[in-house]
Amino acid sequence: MSVSASKRTFIVDLFQERCPKCREGFVFKQDVSLFQLPVMNDQCEKCNYHFDREPGYFLGAMYLSYGFAVLQGIITYFLCVAIYPSISVFWSILWVMLVILICGRKNYKLSRILYIYIFPW
Repeated sequence: MSVSASKRTFIVDLFQERCPKCREGFVFKQDVSLFQLPVMNDQCEKCNYHFDREPGYFLGAMYLSYGFAVLQGIITYFLCVAIYPSISVFWSILWVMLVILICGRKNYKLSRILYIYIFPW
């Protein structure tokens, strides 16, 4: 089974943090420091699509981010147990926390972008 071009483009554009309308501009500013929270652009530089919504719009994106973190934690735990069957609970929890911490920034961005893709203005 091959994935259709529209689905592949959607997934690629989602991970490249592209505008949901024109898919050319970026949702987040690209020159932000690694240790800063990601900053959203107010609007797309190509098509002027507004990313900035009313207060509380991205509350639902928190649930998506939480779901991503839980999924990553479950996958990491089962990988730890599968690769090292005698691993202690302490080390498996430490690995889960490390993966969630490393992926947290991308989860934040993906959850907001996916929320915009799901609920366009």
